[in-house]
Amino acid sequence: MAIITIWHNPKCGTSRGALALLQEQGHDVRVIEYLKTPPDAATLAGVAAAVGGAKALLRTRGTDAEERCLPQADDAIILAAMLADPILINRPVVIGPSGTLLARPAEHALDAA
Repeated sequence: MAIITIWHNPKCGTSRGALALLQEQGHDVRVIEYLKTPPDAATLAGVAAAVGGAKALLRTRGTDAEERCLPQADDAIILAAMLADPILINRPVVIGPSGTLLARPAEHALDAA
């Protein structure tokens, strides 16, 4: 069975739910607490492209993204903001053999397996 990677925030209920679902299904899960270990620029750009662009990966709820006009910005500006402030990265991101996706709702995590 392939390893599935999850960009996880343990304070997020959706992220906890996605991780639990993957573990309950017996998947080997590599957990990356992306706020403690943020992705590098190339990895972030690749994940953003896989999920539909930086806007699709941008977390607006509970952040200052709106005040910074990030939803209207281009991908380069959004990605730079995410690199500087990883809380702007929506979660959970799940990377598995069937693809890379934003697992919202948590049940979508199984689609990457």
